[in-house]
Amino acid sequence: MVWPGIVLIFIFHYIPMYGILTAFKDYNILKGFAASPWVGFKHFEAFFSSPDFGRVMRNTIVIALLKLLVGFPAPIVLALMLSEVRHGLFKRIVQSVTYLPYFLSWVIVSGIVISVLSVDNGTVNMVLQGAGLADEPINFLSVPEYFWAILISSNVWKDVGFGSIVFLAAIAGIDPHLYEAAEMDGAGKLKQAFLITLPSIMPVVVIFLILAIGNLLNAGFEDILLLAKNPLLWRVSDVLDTYVYRIGIENMRYSFATAIGLFKAVVSVMLLAIANQLARRSGNSLW
Repeated sequence: MVWPGIVLIFIFHYIPMYGILTAFKDYNILKGFAASPWVGFKHFEAFFSSPDFGRVMRNTIVIALLKLLVGFPAPIVLALMLSEVRHGLFKRIVQSVTYLPYFLSWVIVSGIVISVLSVDNGTVNMVLQGAGLADEPINFLSVPEYFWAILISSNVWKDVGFGSIVFLAAIAGIDPHLYEAAEMDGAGKLKQAFLITLPSIMPVVVIFLILAIGNLLNAGFEDILLLAKNPLLWRVSDVLDTYVYRIGIENMRYSFATAIGLFKAVVSVMLLAIANQLARRSGNSLW
């Protein structure tokens, strides 16, 4: 019977969508949802005219694009490399080591990153000073110019192993006779990767790319919130989700926060539709 599942989806996914109307009301906890007055697009206009709008959107787009350009190909490259490893024990060890960070919460990962970059006995500062590349410790998490690199590298380290699982499965499904034929024709490993492996897994890559583009405005929340505690970093770290949390939730501006969330959702759906339409030309799309 499918009815229990349908009922649960309706209760937990569709009924809460009624809360979207909060974006068009001046919500007051004391008055309640029904008694709160309608204000139309007031909160959308307030966000678009806010002096923070340009900074928040720039940070969101830049960080999201960096995560896409660096973080998306990384699991594919790792899967290609692991598929060429023939020593079973070594392959399992590498897979375990790369998968492990994914199962750690961002609280733990951020603690590791902060410890490694610490001014007091941080590994990076000790190496730089030991190699004569720095005269004194560098407070990396207080310098805005370093933040994007720290954030992206932390995300790649955490997610690359787990993200490679799907691509490894796709590579395992490729007909081995194709590689044998290519090897007989004199193709090396690099040519085999570009001429056989990548084209064979391209449908999987395109599907995940469409989903990544649709998820583009989700530039991050926990990772940024935990790594960018220093207010000096806010000008390069404040994205839509952290801005909503800091301005909308902490300041109890619930309607303002809902308006930003609805704006992000609409743009995400538009990006997903555009990406799917472009992917359809290659014969691979979600619908």
